[in-house]
Amino acid sequence: MRIRAQRDDLADVFTRANRAVGTRTALPVLQGLLCEVSGNTLRVTGTDLDVTVKTSLEVEVMEEGRAVIPGRLLSEAVRKLPPGDVTVGVTENEIEIQGNGPRFNLRPLNVDDFPTQEDLVTDGVEVDGEQLAEAIGQVAIAASGDGARPILTGVLFEGTDAGLRMVATDSYRLAKREVPGIGLEGSGLVPARGLRELPRTVGAAKVTAQLREREAVFSSDKGVLRLRLIDGSFPKYQSLLPESYPNQIILDKYELLEALGRVTLVAEDHIPVRLKLVEGGVEVTVTRQDVGGESEHISGEFSGSDEEVSIAFNPRYLQDGVSAIPGDKVRIRVIDSFKPSVVDSGSDEEYLYLLMPVRV
Repeated sequence: MRIRAQRDDLADVFTRANRAVGTRTALPVLQGLLCEVSGNTLRVTGTDLDVTVKTSLEVEVMEEGRAVIPGRLLSEAVRKLPPGDVTVGVTENEIEIQGNGPRFNLRPLNVDDFPTQEDLVTDGVEVDGEQLAEAIGQVAIAASGDGARPILTGVLFEGTDAGLRMVATDSYRLAKREVPGIGLEGSGLVPARGLRELPRTVGAAKVTAQLREREAVFSSDKGVLRLRLIDGSFPKYQSLLPESYPNQIILDKYELLEALGRVTLVAEDHIPVRLKLVEGGVEVTVTRQDVGGESEHISGEFSGSDEEVSIAFNPRYLQDGVSAIPGDKVRIRVIDSFKPSVVDSGSDEEYLYLLMPVRV
């Protein structure tokens, strides 16, 4: 195969496909990108078997063919070439990447070892791509990164009468987002790692989504993202959501984020931030024995059955939740120092973030 195209266009398709390539894999061929050339089109596929990205680009084709090229080296080599036309040529034993002077020579991987995948025609539901990306960002923050607990590394997709519900939890926090108007049929546990790549791979104004028996498929004019569903039963999260909260405080979202930013200068993940909810606002304090501490008062509207309530949280987890809240206000609803609290906007019922307190 041999093609020519603009550097920036090639760098874009290679970089997007490369986001599905695993850095650690028992199969060396999965560190490569499958490049297929026919007609006037270059088709590029990257996969780690759980996450697959397929994208394409119209190019000047001088010779058709297919090859597997080391993904990171390919995308970085093209990106670092001077602006203008770039030529990629592949023979049986060598890959040549050339553009306005510089030339890279790489070794191809065995194309016959690359996993085959069926071509897929997606008949899913067209959704607002920006709304979907925002919802994924709000929910995926609560998914676990611990591969030893695979169920908790996913985001639950559930079709409801009103639209789509997305839920994630790592057992310390839970995020739930209702996305009205998306009539996605079925349910499935979609890997959060792959979902986070959606805006950077096939993100567009309009995205088609589909839940199949074993995978979730998202497509746009930029390509196709396929995510293999996680097997297993998601925790029964409904029991974690209390029916009522006797105490709550409403704060300015950005004042709270600034305060938490100062707190993290002293605290680490294992050092909790203490909140004392009182009339007129909240007292924020953190103490670290070997460093010192920080404290401040944030004005807010407190209401509840108790004169004051003290509770402590992991500062990063609280910061993640507050950052995800839409709007300028954040409401923290508290039962007591030991039971889960809910962070939301106080006016938007589509998103909530539940957080377990830290015992101090």
